[in-house]
Amino acid sequence: MGSQIPVPYWQVNVPHSERPRECPSFLLDVSDKDRGILSTLDSDYHVLGWDEVRQIVGDNRLDQFQRVPSELRRYKAYTFNLAQTYGSIANFILNQRLQWSMPIQARGRPFEFEEDFKIIFNDWPYGIDPRILHLVVWTKFDLEEDPVTGDLTDQARKEINDFVTRISKSHVPDDHIIWFKNWRDLKSVNAVEHFHIMMFNPDPDFVRAVTNGDIQQCQFFESQSRKSVG
Repeated sequence: MGSQIPVPYWQVNVPHSERPRECPSFLLDVSDKDRGILSTLDSDYHVLGWDEVRQIVGDNRLDQFQRVPSELRRYKAYTFNLAQTYGSIANFILNQRLQWSMPIQARGRPFEFEEDFKIIFNDWPYGIDPRILHLVVWTKFDLEEDPVTGDLTDQARKEINDFVTRISKSHVPDDHIIWFKNWRDLKSVNAVEHFHIMMFNPDPDFVRAVTNGDIQQCQFFESQSRKSVG
């Protein structure tokens, strides 16, 4: 993807004066796919527009969602630190972001009670048009999958569709909102059930309401990084 330049992947998109001589610990065991992305200049990365995002979801080609190379680097550093601090990303999500306790038990049927789900930002968005908002809906209940295909059952799809329609009705045009559930091997957190919602240029007041004023963790990480450098 894009132009490859003759420096190690862990030095790409890093100012010359800040390039580490050795590969940082958080980039040692990246996948071949991530190594290819990290080896690409940000300037060569293609940012996805809304129509492209809708096409990817419609075609169920969710593996095509990727982060901007420099953002992927920051994401890897962030998740590496989380694992060291909290034991795992799942522990951080469960205890800090969701503030849910184990064992996770739903009070009622899917989406029946607000205490059984939580809507927050995707902390590290993909390389998409900045007008596209990416939220994650975490649930205490399972979203039923077909044991053969691994895809959602028709009933689960209806439950999610009805929920998304209910929260977005009169706030977001139908062609400005989509949802998807990652394949199991694409999930960064398998321990807690969740699916994704993307919206094009939604009203900020509506977003604050549905997320209860949530703030993306990447903003905190950026602030902490600047303080550590300063």
